[in-house]
Amino acid sequence: MKISTRARYGTRALLDIAQHSDKGPVVLKDIAQRQDISEQYLVHVIAPLKVAGLIRSIRGVRGGFVIAKPPSQIKLDEVIQILEGSIAVVPCVDDPKVCSRVNSCITYDVWGEMTSAMGQVLRSRTLQDLMEMQRKKEQGKAAMYYI
Repeated sequence: MKISTRARYGTRALLDIAQHSDKGPVVLKDIAQRQDISEQYLVHVIAPLKVAGLIRSIRGVRGGFVIAKPPSQIKLDEVIQILEGSIAVVPCVDDPKVCSRVNSCITYDVWGEMTSAMGQVLRSRTLQDLMEMQRKKEQGKAAMYYI
């Protein structure tokens, strides 16, 4: 499976909002600048996250987006499901009725294992985990000395 640009950018935008919302609502323009993503594209990526209740918008001069629930409660599989849909590598994993060979097809079993493994990784990570991983990565960059 290949994660789409929509899911990658949406996850980055959500992470950006979580990292910066302690200072107040985060403006799309700022996310776009920090993440090097088109503001016009972000509008389309942010919308499903808002509809799903992961973020909420605040109107007005000091408006923007904030995280709607604690980052520790937002699992990465939920984010990907919202932005990408199913993570199944082939349609028959989600719906065995689409293929008459499911009972005799060994590749069906392999595709199912792959989908399960990806799901397990995505379920094991929260937005809070990503925030901590990002913080560590940034600290590592700050500690680099060049001679």
